[in-house]
Amino acid sequence: MMSYTKDEIFKAISTVNDPEVGFNLVEMGLIYDAVCEDTDVIVTMTLSTKACPLHQMILQWVEEAILRDLEEVKGVKIDLVWEPAWNISMASDEVKAKLAG
Repeated sequence: MMSYTKDEIFKAISTVNDPEVGFNLVEMGLIYDAVCEDTDVIVTMTLSTKACPLHQMILQWVEEAILRDLEEVKGVKIDLVWEPAWNISMASDEVKAKLAG
């Protein structure tokens, strides 16, 4: 039984872009944590706004990316949280520079 690291899970999730701004969810700072337990991955994440029109699609994309890239994973649970609330300071420096500009 293989267990994936947080970095490996984040790498899979980084293939998912936020369609509104074009950056991936990891760069945006929207992924707070990820753990692998047996064959399941649990992702703790948020969205940039509660009113995100693509809410369900983004969650589905995260699940699909993990299942596609991490072969031994059988299930994905996404724990969508609103605390701490996301803000631009959580994004990578590259994202901050592009969004601020």
